[in-house]
Amino acid sequence: MDPHDEGPVTISRINWATLAVADQDMMVEFFLDKLGFEKRADAEMWPGARWIEVAPKGERTGLVLSSAAAFGREPSTEYPVGFSCPDLPVTVEQLRAAGVTVTDPITEPWGTYIKVTDPEGRAFLVNDHG
Repeated sequence: MDPHDEGPVTISRINWATLAVADQDMMVEFFLDKLGFEKRADAEMWPGARWIEVAPKGERTGLVLSSAAAFGREPSTEYPVGFSCPDLPVTVEQLRAAGVTVTDPITEPWGTYIKVTDPEGRAFLVNDHG
């Protein structure tokens, strides 16, 4: 039987997104200690290169913090994903208490969000999923 006769391939979810960073250890500390993520993996890929995956607790999709230098590239300038939380004002208070740079909630026609700045200077959005 021809596999093409069975219809389109079904891809069921996004497993991870990759962020090229300058300092993996600093970024892991930020995600774990400041944002409350969990570390899913930390393994050597080859000498000088580590596969480090973090994710919000209980979530399926992870964020790989890849060493830009290990892959001969510059650190990412933007995040490849967006994040969400159930209560933006509470999240802002928690992040500020943890010493994280974060904006007040911003409302646009498409929704309300905050901008969080990581230790390497990149900003990512967190929207309110209520």
